[in-house]
Amino acid sequence: MVRIRLKRFGRRHAAYYRLNAIEGRRPRDGRVLEELGWYAPENKPDQQVSLNIERIEYWLKMGAQPSDTVRQLLAKQGKVKK
Repeated sequence: MVRIRLKRFGRRHAAYYRLNAIEGRRPRDGRVLEELGWYAPENKPDQQVSLNIERIEYWLKMGAQPSDTVRQLLAKQGKVKK
């Protein structure tokens, strides 16, 4: 099953994340199917998130399951229907 989840980058105490479509059995930082955006919690609120909404909606239609954190992030942005 394909999951939409975060992949961690950056250094200690300065992390940022990429939103990825990834096979469910792969490790967190494993090989991805497609990059869908990024999330930088340390940035200013208006510069924290960049999402490729068209591709996220495509993967959700194909049956991909978002992780809990990604689901909250998408709901917070209000761009993807639950």
